[in-house]
Amino acid sequence: MVIEMILAVVLGCYIVSSFILFKFPMLLHKKKDVKFVCRHISHRGGAGENYENTISAFKHAVNLGTDMIELDCQLTRDGQVVVSHDSVLDVRTELKGSISEYNYAELPPIKEQIPIDFMPGITFSSNNEDRRFPLLEETFQHFPNTPINIDIKIDSNELISKVSELVKKYQREHITVWGNVKDVVTQKCYKENPNVCLLFSARRVCLMLLQLYTGILPFMPLRETHLEIFMPVHMMKIYGTHFGFKWWHTVLAKIANMLLIRRSLFEHLSKRGVQTYLWVMNTEEDFRSAFETGATGVMTDYPTKLKTFLEENPQYTLNNKLS
Repeated sequence: MVIEMILAVVLGCYIVSSFILFKFPMLLHKKKDVKFVCRHISHRGGAGENYENTISAFKHAVNLGTDMIELDCQLTRDGQVVVSHDSVLDVRTELKGSISEYNYAELPPIKEQIPIDFMPGITFSSNNEDRRFPLLEETFQHFPNTPINIDIKIDSNELISKVSELVKKYQREHITVWGNVKDVVTQKCYKENPNVCLLFSARRVCLMLLQLYTGILPFMPLRETHLEIFMPVHMMKIYGTHFGFKWWHTVLAKIANMLLIRRSLFEHLSKRGVQTYLWVMNTEEDFRSAFETGATGVMTDYPTKLKTFLEENPQYTLNNKLS
């Protein structure tokens, strides 16, 4: 009887303290000192409005007033850090093979028509002549004061080291975020340069959810500064018909959405200085549903659409304006 009472008291104290720290995490944790806050993030510079991951796309987004550019990095055979989502050239160029098999000078231009990954069946084409793969260094030179979100696309110590060197060279550790969905890559990024803002890997997201629903999360330290996730039901809406998903896929997506997309979780993370970005949202309905979850920002292929939405809905912007 005494043991049961002790256990009940301990459990009760745990539940109460977990609840209090979830609501007021600053009682235990120091808020992360992130130097920027982003509502408007341009995915690959805006893959629906310009050739993705090009200087033209980045200039267009920055001129619109985007808060952040999201881009992807690969490594060429001659050790150049190039901005490209795909490791292979087949999809977006007329050349076959991997980027790592070619020197930077040998990379071909992007095709005139390329698919928009998060708009199945839709391609982008333009008379814009800027269809070359830029270097990451060139991007840093053009946009020295713009926060940049870097997806390290391959597990390469050389790539991670060179990206870190460029970040330090251009003194932008305070306005750069990096990582990868793979935990091994993200861990290497943090080990290489812990001063750069860090993304949650997929493994860390799953661990965070386990901690959330067992009440441990409020007690745990977080080294990550940015949670970048998708809404499962949104992905089902985009790809459900295209890939012929079954009814039970929809059920699983709804359950996953209920567990992951939680305003209370996003508010807790925000109080700890962790920003939450939802991707990739491309319609007004998408933007509204994303901001209604309490997410810090939205990543889009259509930066003009998102800018218009935020201007027409100032309740979703910080300080009632797009920075």
